[in-house]
Amino acid sequence: MAYIAVSALSHVGLVREHNEDSLAVGPWTLCGTVTDNPQTLLFPFGTPLAVAVADGLGGQPGGEVASALTVRRLSRVGRALDTESAVREALNACNHDVYAAAEANPDLLTMGTTVAGVVVLPESVLAFNVGDSRVFHIGQDGLRQLSVDDNPPLAPGQRTTPIVTQTLGGTIEFSEVHPHVLRHPLTEDARYLVCTDGLTDPVPDDVLERLLREYEDGRAAFELWKAAIEAGGPDNITLAVVRIGEWSPAS
Repeated sequence: MAYIAVSALSHVGLVREHNEDSLAVGPWTLCGTVTDNPQTLLFPFGTPLAVAVADGLGGQPGGEVASALTVRRLSRVGRALDTESAVREALNACNHDVYAAAEANPDLLTMGTTVAGVVVLPESVLAFNVGDSRVFHIGQDGLRQLSVDDNPPLAPGQRTTPIVTQTLGGTIEFSEVHPHVLRHPLTEDARYLVCTDGLTDPVPDDVLERLLREYEDGRAAFELWKAAIEAGGPDNITLAVVRIGEWSPAS
């Protein structure tokens, strides 16, 4: 019987005072808090499983509120996210949630968040994002980014930028979003990394690939977190490693 293993963690990093990231793994959510160790959860394969991270906008109020609203909605509706249109509708609803909460509380005005994730289906994976949190596939052909960064063009020699061109919420007046949602075939060696830029800004892709090739599950999540911390841990670090596996009836 096939199963889905998801190993996840969320950490404040070494510079930020508090964690504005949130995480959803199926019905399980982690919002604005910290896991001291990676948590590994197992799910039966076949029912849509949504795994998502959300990164509250720093320098603006209520980032942890915006990210929590987003992952909680995705967690609630995750089993119904079996088409690209369903995922887009859910992300647009998340955008409305963030603006509505900000309108109801002036202290939260301009709060916003990025989001990225996957929905694992029986024969495919839906990868989605708004902003610059990322989704990767790691397989025989190496590390491949499935998400689309909402950043302005980088200057020569520039690897990262804090500027995002699209977020859920984040402005005084309501702004529509155009989520990136792409369907990809589910391969036999399927493993996916879903993460905020607290991992990808300090840790280059070649290091991510090396660690994901060497380790699996909770150990992979730990080593990825460790690499971000050793690179200075400049931001909140939230990640999930998703693997498709099989067990025998006797196991």
